[in-house]
Amino acid sequence: MKVISSVEKYRCELFWVSEEHAVDPSGFEIRRSIVHHRGSAVMLAVDDRRRILLVRQYRLPAQRYLWELPAGRLDEGETPLQAAKRELGEETGYRAKQWKKLVTFYPSPGYVSEKMTIFLATGLKEGKAQPMEDERIKTRWFTAKEIDEQIRTGKIIDAKTMLGYFNWKRESRRR
Repeated sequence: MKVISSVEKYRCELFWVSEEHAVDPSGFEIRRSIVHHRGSAVMLAVDDRRRILLVRQYRLPAQRYLWELPAGRLDEGETPLQAAKRELGEETGYRAKQWKKLVTFYPSPGYVSEKMTIFLATGLKEGKAQPMEDERIKTRWFTAKEIDEQIRTGKIIDAKTMLGYFNWKRESRRR
């Protein structure tokens, strides 16, 4: 597939939108509006008691408060791991000694270019959170049993949180 035209329609600090037209060698054509995003890092912080740290914040597009894994956008030139380390500190105040990549995925590849990478963060040390001025973040430790129940009952509905949690459970069973 070859992109034959791309026109930027909107740009802001977080993302930009383009209208793209692509064609393959057989002549098949696709036209899409695409939301371009640098990518995000997601942190699954697990303490020595095997509890998982979630953050609660209001998500305007969802029009509700959500419990979710802490996450944040990659700054220009930043790797997913660098962003994960920075964001964990900013959103929760915690620092981690050990980091392990769990999974990388596209949350909505039909129209968004964002790629998310989830990291397991362990060996935690508490510090002071420094959220952005438009963030009001509450943190809480959850047991695996509590997260299972929250997912089962529809109280946790964030995809990156479910994917990170289920990957962590699978990894934990392998040990």
